[in-house]
Amino acid sequence: MSTRTFDAVVVGAGINGMIAAAELAGAGWSVALVDERQKLGGFIASDSLTRPGFVHDTFSSWHPLFVTGGAYAALGDDLHRHGLAYSNSDGAVAGAVSDRGVAVAHRDPTKTADSFEHQHDRVAYAAMLAELESWSPHVFGALGSELRPFDLARLGVSMARALGKDASIDMLRVAAQSGRALIRERFRGFEADHLWSPWLLHAGLSPDHATGGLMLPIMAFTMHAAGLPVVTGGADNFVTAFARVLNERGVTVVLGESATHIEIRSGRAVAVHLADERLSATRAVLSSTATPRLYDELLDPSAVPAAGRRAADRHRPGRAAMQLHFALDRPVRWSDSRLDDVPLIHIGNGASSIGIACAQAESGYLPADPTIVVGQQCVLDPSRAPTGKATLWVQLQELPFAPKGDAAGSISTDGTWSTGTTAAYVDRVLDSIERFAPGLRATVLDSYSISPTALTAANANAIAGDPYGGAADIDQSLLWRPGTGTGHRTGIDGLFHIGAFTHPGPGLGGGSGHLVAQRLLAPSRRTRGMNRIRGAIEKLTSK
Repeated sequence: MSTRTFDAVVVGAGINGMIAAAELAGAGWSVALVDERQKLGGFIASDSLTRPGFVHDTFSSWHPLFVTGGAYAALGDDLHRHGLAYSNSDGAVAGAVSDRGVAVAHRDPTKTADSFEHQHDRVAYAAMLAELESWSPHVFGALGSELRPFDLARLGVSMARALGKDASIDMLRVAAQSGRALIRERFRGFEADHLWSPWLLHAGLSPDHATGGLMLPIMAFTMHAAGLPVVTGGADNFVTAFARVLNERGVTVVLGESATHIEIRSGRAVAVHLADERLSATRAVLSSTATPRLYDELLDPSAVPAAGRRAADRHRPGRAAMQLHFALDRPVRWSDSRLDDVPLIHIGNGASSIGIACAQAESGYLPADPTIVVGQQCVLDPSRAPTGKATLWVQLQELPFAPKGDAAGSISTDGTWSTGTTAAYVDRVLDSIERFAPGLRATVLDSYSISPTALTAANANAIAGDPYGGAADIDQSLLWRPGTGTGHRTGIDGLFHIGAFTHPGPGLGGGSGHLVAQRLLAPSRRTRGMNRIRGAIEKLTSK
């Protein structure tokens, strides 16, 4: 078996793997990036899934978390230099519709609040955003740190000094709340609930999960600040720009080759084995893989520390998801024309219907009234469809991986996402959309469905059709993600775990890849101490 030697080997070329490889290589490290798939990007891709001329973001699409994160600050200029461009809105960014009515969120939070029915809610909305702004150094500090004991102590001291006792306790209380509890406590009308409760699904949460009380205003705050940027021309252009940055920085990219084994010698990760090659890592191995795959497949059982074994044993997949893509003969015409120019719309009755649909999915049933995420990317980027036509991007985030029944009692299931089950459920979704967009079906030229089982087939990290790296319950989040206090450190010297399975969790922020890369590039305490000693000696000898 031949060997090539690098400073670092990164397994998994999703957003976190690409970010880590680019940042390490940018600092002068020699880096290899390996992925079993034939393409970079993981769940970032676009394809002509329906008809020529229609460009669909196959999986993920929206980039507000990326453009507001540390990885973008580090890499954004180079990515744009290599062709990355975003299309965004200065007006409406998100909407929601149900039998209760329509709500629209604008980039301008005051304009958003002014549309609320109750004066109380207008004041409460401004207060919620102002409160989060005062908390933001501490909230985003926690999301952007390793959450090791030293980090927690530092964050706690900083929070107490800046906010004082009462405000610090209030922040911790909200972090322990569910999104439903926050909404009930602060708002009287339906608008805030309809607009922001569905966004909890995008973080792998339900309306009744702890931390939702903090994530809900984070989502609102982020979209008011950054909008909902999509990659101009399709998500593949993001991957292409990253490929050029990686190439410019000298990263060796190995695609279509599965990592079979991470070699541990004297308690340290020293190499990644492929089928016919050994990639030696003199400084670090980073694994952007599912927790069970890292500890159960890539490591010898004798090398797995107790914490890693617990992390693998405690892993729980979250709810499954499905993607639907439609080529339309014309843009959607909603019953309420305010929605025509909104990039992303949720169909559902806020926390009430979301909570029921989540419970049905987690019990193994097809939800009778699912929350439907409707993406109208052509509103922002008309280049994605021929003139006068449009694409529709639909996401369902409340599904069982192995449906044992239908909550509505009208779809027969055999425990799998068979062709018949998938088609019947797509019909249910189209019926729901058409209630608020009459005539939609007549405009559909072609469609493409990605069921939960197809999602797993496309990316092995989507265990049981879950694209969010596992359940997002509080015991699987923050310092307990992935199930233990190991965090990105695996208990094996030189081996780091990154990706959605680790803090700060799912999404396109690239937080874990950036965190670990920066940690590896930061001088250790010992190195800093030695540098201070050398500096002192140099000053003395220069006198």
